[in-house]
Order: sequence, then C-alpha cells, then structure tokens
Amino acid sequence: MFQTVTYPNDPDKFYTLLLQQAKALTEGETDDIAILSNLSALLGQGLAEINWVGFYRYMNGELLLGPFQGLPACVHIPIGKGVCGTAARTLQTQRVEDVHLFPGHIACDGASESEIVIPMVVNNELYGVLDIDAPVKNRFTETDRQYLERFVKDLCDYIEKK
Repeated sequence: MFQTVTYPNDPDKFYTLLLQQAKALTEGETDDIAILSNLSALLGQGLAEINWVGFYRYMNGELLLGPFQGLPACVHIPIGKGVCGTAARTLQTQRVEDVHLFPGHIACDGASESEIVIPMVVNNELYGVLDIDAPVKNRFTETDRQYLERFVKDLCDYIEKK
C-alpha cells in the first residue's frame, strides 16, 4: 500500500505521495488517537534526518503529549514555552534552524539540533501541534514548511468534518 520515496532527490514527489498516503490512512477513521498514531508513523518512516516526530494536543490549557515516534518526550508543555508552546500561542509555524539559539527551548532530546512545529487549528480553535525534531542544524527548508503546513491543514480539515 505504501511506497517509499527518497526525499532529497525530489521533495515535490515525496510530499505529493506523503499527502496521498496520509489521506488513505485517515479516510473513514473516526478516532483521533488512531489517526495521529498512523500519521506520526508515516512521517517518522518517510522523513529523512529526523529523530522525533509527534503530536501534542491542546488539553486543559496546555500541550499534552500525543502519539509520536522517537525517544520518550516531555509530557506537558505550557502555552508560550519552548518551540511548541510558541507555535501554539502564536498559531504560526516555528521553523528553527538551531534550537540552542531559541529562547526558552525545551530540550526533551539532547540530540535535537533543529525543529519545525506547525499549529493545528480545528473549528477555529487550537487543537494541538505537529512537532518534528532533527539531529542536524538547518534541517527544515521552506519547501518542508509549505508541505507540512498542507499536511496539517488536510488533517485538521478531516478532523473537522468527521
């Protein structure tokens, strides 16, 4: 069902296939945890040079760890703290070339060097964030940002409609 595409050679082809696979994994599913679990696995297997990928859901006024791939992670993240909390507070993607230079960075995995966090908005309210860490600096490009924002938009649209 799923075909592996090498990312560095053709990011447009990679992300087009990734978006198709995400749609296939979500179609007909109604449980959010099942959806987020499969999508974190899809990203974890597909994206090169990453060491952590997962979702934090907005619950009880904070970000709470959801389905992920990688080492154990921080469970609770306050809104406005670290890269994830900043993305949640501003509702803007945070693409960080060097996490060590990000004020208030929360180091859940000491191997992480760069990070991208995309806020998830469902029914005009914060639902959570998609967080992806990499063990190399400058891992995430503008192309990554654009496609990952589309990935999150498609996911949020699906959650709204189910």
